[in-house]
Amino acid sequence: MQFRVLASEGSARAGEIVLSRGVIETPVFMPVGTQATVKTLSPHELRDVGAQIILSNAYHLYLRPGTALIQEAGGIHRFMNWDRPVLTDSGGFQIFSLAKLRRINDEGAVFQSHIDGSYHFLTPEKVMEIESAIGADIVMAFDQCVAADAAHEEVLDALKRTTLWAKRSKEAFESVKQPYQTLFGIIQGGIFEDLRRRSAEEIQGVGFDGYAIGGLSVGESKPEMYAMLSVMDELLPFEKPRYLMGVGVPEDILYGIERGVDMFDCVFPTRAARNALVFTRDGRLNLRNKALERDFRPIDEECQCYTCRNFTRAYLRHLHRSGEILGLRLASLHNIFFLLELAREARKAILEHRFARFKEAFLSRYQNGAFLHIG
Repeated sequence: MQFRVLASEGSARAGEIVLSRGVIETPVFMPVGTQATVKTLSPHELRDVGAQIILSNAYHLYLRPGTALIQEAGGIHRFMNWDRPVLTDSGGFQIFSLAKLRRINDEGAVFQSHIDGSYHFLTPEKVMEIESAIGADIVMAFDQCVAADAAHEEVLDALKRTTLWAKRSKEAFESVKQPYQTLFGIIQGGIFEDLRRRSAEEIQGVGFDGYAIGGLSVGESKPEMYAMLSVMDELLPFEKPRYLMGVGVPEDILYGIERGVDMFDCVFPTRAARNALVFTRDGRLNLRNKALERDFRPIDEECQCYTCRNFTRAYLRHLHRSGEILGLRLASLHNIFFLLELAREARKAILEHRFARFKEAFLSRYQNGAFLHIG
């Protein structure tokens, strides 16, 4: 992997991540395909809207269909017919979310499958084997995530374990990696500045090709998240890509870019779309709203996605109220395009040294209209 910054404005930067399967222009939003599929959307649709890289999840793919089958299929790219880069998360967040089904110690995490109740033991070494077998281009080190309201002592314990696991992840990765694979480390520390500083120092001491900011967007307030991003901007190396995990709404993406973040991902855009909630430049729109019954405008009159070029709010409302699958697909396609386009516009603004004006204008309009149409 190679990374280069082409232009910057303050901490915001426009760059390129060069991988064997393509060049990723940053800032970038990465659609999430947890189980080797971005829900309701096909690979050719994702290519058409300009998705450069998508995520899958090692935890979920390990449980189903299993890494042996993915290897037999020729790796994750052939299995899902996606010829562009893939990033796999290590499953640390998923294990965190299984609070009643797991036990964690320094050796690893014992957890009970949410599918069939079977027990599994994941260690950093096992996770690296899984991610190598899946064959993603960017793989994440194994980490421990904690809740937003966790006490300082609990966050410190998770930080120490994350550092220990990071060292073991890197050692194991070097012995099992595919030639095209690259490894990112994950920084923890919750909402405590002293712990964020310590984690950043320790994880950089291990040495990775890129650095992810984990343990945010897990229930903390936006001011708390933005404060930690400012700390990270100060501490992370300029010459390595920065990835903010689990963030996927317009305001957070723009604030993250302002604080030097290059990569974003989140399940929210497609999850919201399946619940009839879509993004517009004037805020979020609830497609089930009665007021849209005879509204023959597109979701967003300035959007050039397939949905907005071909269908009306009234029709989409009808689809969602009728339980038609097409409604979920068209809304998902729009939301993914909206965030991809937002990242592309932000990148262009940085290259033209007008990002601050772009961000202010976008958020002024978006936040003044936010939730206006939710009934």
